[in-house]
Amino acid sequence: MYAYEKKINRLFNYWLFISFILVFLIIIIGGLTRLTDSGLSITEWELFSGLLPPLNQNSWIFYFEEYKKIPQFKLLNNDMTLQEFKIIFYWEYLHRILARLIGLFFLIPLIFFYISKKINRTYLNNCWIIFFLIIFQGCIGWYMVKSGLVNDVTVSHYRLSIHLSIAFVIISSIFWIFKNFNSRKIKIFFIFSFDNLPFQLLILLLFIQIIFGAFVSGLDAGKIYQTWPLMGDSFYPDDQLENYSKIFFNFNDRSMVQFYHRILAYIVVIYSLFLAIYIYNNKLLNLYKPLKILILFLLLQVILGIFTLISGLNIYLASMHQITSVLLVLSALNMYYYRVK
Repeated sequence: MYAYEKKINRLFNYWLFISFILVFLIIIIGGLTRLTDSGLSITEWELFSGLLPPLNQNSWIFYFEEYKKIPQFKLLNNDMTLQEFKIIFYWEYLHRILARLIGLFFLIPLIFFYISKKINRTYLNNCWIIFFLIIFQGCIGWYMVKSGLVNDVTVSHYRLSIHLSIAFVIISSIFWIFKNFNSRKIKIFFIFSFDNLPFQLLILLLFIQIIFGAFVSGLDAGKIYQTWPLMGDSFYPDDQLENYSKIFFNFNDRSMVQFYHRILAYIVVIYSLFLAIYIYNNKLLNLYKPLKILILFLLLQVILGIFTLISGLNIYLASMHQITSVLLVLSALNMYYYRVK
């Protein structure tokens, strides 16, 4: 009986780890789908019918003709060939297939672990919440795609930010359960206290920055100013100087959204430095190593952000910038985990 229980625990651990990797992978592919403007290439949800890609020329022509009906093709890509369409189609197809795989891979073993009654119910209950978040994420994904099929050439940056935020919540939740399970503890994330607040605030700032990063991506705001540290000839967007008081809180203006993203980056860096001083002044020895990991990813994220911008939004740098944002959030969670009692 003990050997069987040990085997179940090991399988549960592997399952959490692989689920984490799959979600990490879909965030990367989702980012590349956005960077390549591929997200609108499939104009139907096709929850069950889209399991296989087009297998003959007639199917390809059908999908291409459907794509030709939306504003993105009419206004931006009206000279696109079928071969070029296949490239953007496969990015979106891969994104959708992986999403289905994650849903099934998460559900089927979860049912098994639930029936086995060998895994602590607290872990399993949290996993069920994650599963429903995965389902909700699929619905939000289609809700996002719909926003770009009628009156616009791209998806709503608000819906994109919700889609990305949920992905970060899912991977963060899996990471937290994984840490708990391997340490044989049940640490609760939402414990508000004076000791925890500085670390929770850092995580909050990072999530707000992720939202504005999605705004920048959804609005293609990185194409407006590709200079650093100034935006044009000034710190504040020089195309907004005359209307400063009127449009400072405008989340639809590309210049302003890029400005917010920059300012938040500075705030995160300064706050992280103050947090580092707090940790060393209070001799929180168990946080020294997690802090160093956090600072490493923070510096890498800042450098990648700057070089992505001044490179003219190089797709490889932009993708690395997004990947590092995931690692940065996870490093902040990791540090907070060792703080929670």
